[in-house]
Amino acid sequence: MIVTDENIDQFLINHLDTMAYEVFSIRKHCPGISDREVIKLVKTKKALLITEDKDFGELVFAHNIKDCSVILLRYEKSDFEQIKKNLVKALQIYYKDPHHYFITITKDKTRVRNL
Repeated sequence: MIVTDENIDQFLINHLDTMAYEVFSIRKHCPGISDREVIKLVKTKKALLITEDKDFGELVFAHNIKDCSVILLRYEKSDFEQIKKNLVKALQIYYKDPHHYFITITKDKTRVRNL
């Protein structure tokens, strides 16, 4: 399962739906919950989190959270199509992987850190 943070564009969520991923949208189901509650939800659902919020990097690394995977998207609006392609590639590799990662995706590269 994929949990999408409130800041994830609905077009991207729709795209993931069309690719047959099971997507749980924070914006749709529980808007306004804290970042810590998002992490708790991701762990409970054994899901992967997709976000544009850099605060999750601090949460994961400063608080030593190791039992969930996070994909952080960093992009300008004009780069959306490339980000979408890069995200799909990352999901093809890491979606079913039992290990946990912090993945940062930009227009030009994908950085993967083991947790």
